[in-house]
Amino acid sequence: MAHPSVSKNRRRLACVLLAVFLVSGIGLAVCADPITPSAKDRQIALTVTSLLKREHLSKHKLDDEISERCFQMFLKSLDPMKLYFYQSDIDGFQRQQKELDDAMRRGDVKFAYDVFTVFLRRIDERVAVVDRLLAMNHDFTLEEEMGVDRDTIQYAKNEAEANDRWRKRIKYDLLVLKADKIEGQAAIEKLTRRYHSFAKRMHQTDDEELLEMYLTAMTTSFDPHTTYMAPSTLDNFDIAMRLELDGIGAALQAEDGFTVVKEIIPGGAADKDGRLKPGDKVVGVGQGANGEIEDVVDLKLSDVVKLIRGKKGTVVRLQVVPAESTDRKIIEITRAKIELKDKEARAHVFDAGKKADGQPYKVGVIELPSFYMDMSGARLGLPDFKSSTRDVRRILEDFTAKGVDAVVLDLRRNGGGSLQEAINLTGLFIDRGPVVQVKDSDGRITPYNDVEAGTAWEGPLVVLISKFSASASEILAGAIQDYGRGLIVGDHTTHGKGTVQSLMDLAQTLFRLPNMEPLGALKITMQQFYRPNGDSTQNRGVVSDLELPSLTTHLDVGEKDLDYPVAFDQVQPLEFPKLGYVNGGVVNQLQTLSAQRRQNSEDFRKVTENIARYNEQKDRKAVTLNEAKFMKERAELNADKEEEKKLEELNDSGGLEIKRDYYLDEALAITADYLSLLGSAPPAQAVQATAPRHAAQAN
Repeated sequence: MAHPSVSKNRRRLACVLLAVFLVSGIGLAVCADPITPSAKDRQIALTVTSLLKREHLSKHKLDDEISERCFQMFLKSLDPMKLYFYQSDIDGFQRQQKELDDAMRRGDVKFAYDVFTVFLRRIDERVAVVDRLLAMNHDFTLEEEMGVDRDTIQYAKNEAEANDRWRKRIKYDLLVLKADKIEGQAAIEKLTRRYHSFAKRMHQTDDEELLEMYLTAMTTSFDPHTTYMAPSTLDNFDIAMRLELDGIGAALQAEDGFTVVKEIIPGGAADKDGRLKPGDKVVGVGQGANGEIEDVVDLKLSDVVKLIRGKKGTVVRLQVVPAESTDRKIIEITRAKIELKDKEARAHVFDAGKKADGQPYKVGVIELPSFYMDMSGARLGLPDFKSSTRDVRRILEDFTAKGVDAVVLDLRRNGGGSLQEAINLTGLFIDRGPVVQVKDSDGRITPYNDVEAGTAWEGPLVVLISKFSASASEILAGAIQDYGRGLIVGDHTTHGKGTVQSLMDLAQTLFRLPNMEPLGALKITMQQFYRPNGDSTQNRGVVSDLELPSLTTHLDVGEKDLDYPVAFDQVQPLEFPKLGYVNGGVVNQLQTLSAQRRQNSEDFRKVTENIARYNEQKDRKAVTLNEAKFMKERAELNADKEEEKKLEELNDSGGLEIKRDYYLDEALAITADYLSLLGSAPPAQAVQATAPRHAAQAN
């Protein structure tokens, strides 16, 4: 669960990384508060430091600047809204602010332990304050405000100031719950559980987690995507890439001290059993048919996941409180191998518009959540390793057999994945040619081409993008746009992540021997990629040819909104063919037709109104604690809720079917218009007929 604060950036991150832990086995170690670094911590820190110095794209020295950044990033990760530490605590920590780089070079991470010890003490003090405040009556008619901008909020100077800040915090929490129809004793109990549970989970933080948190504060001081992964985090990363695991097939999230079922994975053991439902609370876990049920209320989510995971064929017993009930029941499930079908490419053929003969166009939509590849299977040379390119190729072959007129490739929820998969998948739509250029830390530029002759789809192509389309998605979208191969539709621009990370296993880096004790891995930015035309997508992203109104365009979740991003730059363009499927004349006509439709759409009208209200609210430095004003604003629009809703939609797989809504309907209508404008003429002829000057330049 995210730290309980109203920090927008913190909550956005918490939602994007919503604890969708796919339940799949290892035992738990009993852990107490971290006390002092171990020799293993020192070994890991030294290795990370060495790799940063040698391999990072920026060649930035581990110096006082990085030290100061790390200091700020670590404090921000612990106390994003400055609710727990006193200013005197910060003053004490600051004496080491410029010494962290020197300590890291020695493998010394004691600073993290010292700060975290103070943090736990302050948490316990604040929980006691929360209990007193929840027992008080509060006046919601007062004209009070609570600050919500971290940059302008100051740490409390003394206990009285801290208590007053928490008084306002509790008033805000009570108002939020009342707006959600939770008030009175129910609200008090919910907030009591929330803050006590948070304190318990922080005390359950183990050495591995604290080290990961601190080293990531250091690594993200170089750029936002260089991170240290502890062994357990690395395991989850591998699962996400190979799209399979052993377990029960449920996604879990933490909610006010409870482990709640967020989603049942289609085809998994829990799905086939049928008794476990979304919204159910898992309050106990037992191993085997007769193992003792262990209470997991207030246990941190990662530890609950470890208890439930296990080898296929073994039994786990879940003690569950069903949604909308207080009764407990035991559900026995046999773990099984789960293929994460909801994370794979999925497809559907829709009717859209009408041809000259009155028949509808057939538009094949492919939703691609990521550029996935089973890296272990690929390294071992397995003939059937999981690959997004293979899956999309099969879909395109099926589309061709069904006589599809155009393809829509939906990358709106695609945050990236394998670079090689992005290159290979782009090659399904173009013949041989450059897809991306990669520059390393020494300034060497290497083009990466689609080397396979032919295409899997030669017809019209539309690529849907959003601000969440990142990295590998931007490689594909940028190449498709540069070649003039397809139309880019969606948010104003993609995410803007134009850097390449490599995963370096620390044990293998240190010892170069198999079967060593896992030390985690460093995901490190080593390269920057560029489009065939020479532009980087870094910070800038891929700008859509045709923009559709969407709240996601206005969320501060792009690369440029992160701390310390690599700068945009350019390299020399490469030679590549202009395929002529898209030109300015066609785009202008499509924009006009789309605007006319959206003018008559109640859904798009609401989106436009919500965008205006959201932009008014999101940059406020404070929120009102006057109940009448608060409820009036919430009735108009809850900016925080809108952000969370969009980010939860990003994590929601939506099952195995593609959902057709007003947005996809408009994308299909644009595709039908596009087909109509292209007509039966070859793409190059269509371009010349519509915009001869553009065609001449393109050729």
